[in-house]
Amino acid sequence: MRYIRPETRAFFWRWREVLIGLAILVWGGWLVATSLGLIAVFGWILIALGAVTVFTGVQRTRFRIGTGGAGVVQVDEREVIYFGPLEGGTVSIEALTLVELHPFEGGAHRWVLTEPGRHPLSIPTDAEHSETLFDAFGALKGFETQRMLHALNTLSPHPIVIWQKEPRQLH
Repeated sequence: MRYIRPETRAFFWRWREVLIGLAILVWGGWLVATSLGLIAVFGWILIALGAVTVFTGVQRTRFRIGTGGAGVVQVDEREVIYFGPLEGGTVSIEALTLVELHPFEGGAHRWVLTEPGRHPLSIPTDAEHSETLFDAFGALKGFETQRMLHALNTLSPHPIVIWQKEPRQLH
């Protein structure tokens, strides 16, 4: 027997990092307000930790579009692996040259990851475990998280370049 409604559980699961960060923030504030000395210093550290957790949690929550899309995403040893119903493939994070967000008629956008010499890998944003791409994209040099989150929340009819590898300079 389940005591929590599925919609409520899904809401709390989606916002879990933010809720944990708020709990840490409140605990740190309580320690600062009620203690002196080293315990108060520990409270200030908890407040800082809670604030960072809330900030990153909000970013991750904005990245989570939904679930139930086609396929499963896995990130393993700097390789993005996509198992789709009709197509799939792998892309090395080091070899990526372009990350784009393409609109899709069916509703969910698609990540298009391009590696030289290979067919671009197209991953629905609502594929199972697609939130693992958040950390994979964060490893790219010069990747702008806010730009990606803004593109996810806009309804552009055209493909949006999220990140492009800088060309090597010979001199």
